[in-house]
Amino acid sequence: MTAYQQVLAARAPRPYTTRTLIAGLVQDFQACHGDRVHGDDPAIIGGIGWLNDQPVTVIATTKGETLPERLATHGGCPEPWGYRKALRLMRQAEKFHRPIITLIDTPGAYPGKEAEDNGQAAAIADLLLAASTLATPLVSVLVGEGGSGGALALACGDEVWMSTNSMYAILSPEGFASILFRDVSRAEEAADLMKLTPDDLLAAGVVEKIVPDSGVGFGAALKAALLPTIQRLNATPLPQLLAQRQARFRRF
Repeated sequence: MTAYQQVLAARAPRPYTTRTLIAGLVQDFQACHGDRVHGDDPAIIGGIGWLNDQPVTVIATTKGETLPERLATHGGCPEPWGYRKALRLMRQAEKFHRPIITLIDTPGAYPGKEAEDNGQAAAIADLLLAASTLATPLVSVLVGEGGSGGALALACGDEVWMSTNSMYAILSPEGFASILFRDVSRAEEAADLMKLTPDDLLAAGVVEKIVPDSGVGFGAALKAALLPTIQRLNATPLPQLLAQRQARFRRF
C-alpha cells in the first residue's frame, strides 16, 4: 500500500460506526453532552463505560452515519464546544481517577467563521495543556483520519496507537501539496514525503502500537489490546506517569 492509498483507506467508510466501536470496547456506555458554555457538538461523542471491571471515560470523534449527521458534524470536524466538552469529561475523569480512551477519526478542527469567532484555537490549546498534566492514564487511538491540531488535541496520551486503516499528519496531503508544490494534483507525492502511515510513525517513535483493523470485530480486538495497557498505566505512580507523558512529547 502506498502512502496515498493509506490516506484513502483512512478516509474510507468502515463496516462499523463510532457508536458500535464504542459498544464493542466498553459496556453500559452512558453518553454525556454539552460543554456547559455554548452547547453540544455532535462531532464528539463522550461518556463513561466499563472496560470489564474498570470504569473508563471514552471520548471519540464521529463523522456521522446519515447525511444530516454528517452535515451536523461537518464530516467529523469538531467545533470549540466539542473540544470544551472533551476537556470537561477529561477533568471529570481526573477527579475520579478514571482512565481515558480517545478514538480519533477527524480531518481536523472545523475552520468555519463561527468556530473561529468562538475560540477554536484557544479550545484546542486548553485541551493540549490539560492533557499534558491530567493525573489519570490516557491512551489515544487513531482509528481513521488524524489531521492537524484537530486530531492532536485528542492524541496527547501516555501512549498513542494507530489502526492499520489510519493516518496521522499535520494536514491533508492535498493541503500539503497546495502549499509546498502549489499543485494539489501532486497529493500522492506529498503523502510519500509526509511519512503519515502507521509503519512510518511507529518506526519514528511517534506511536507505540499498530492495532489491526479487523472490521466489525475491531472493537473487541482493541479492547483486548487496551486491557493490559490500562492496567499497567493505572498501576504506575502518578508522578512517574506524568513525567513519562511529558518526556514523550518533549522528544518531538
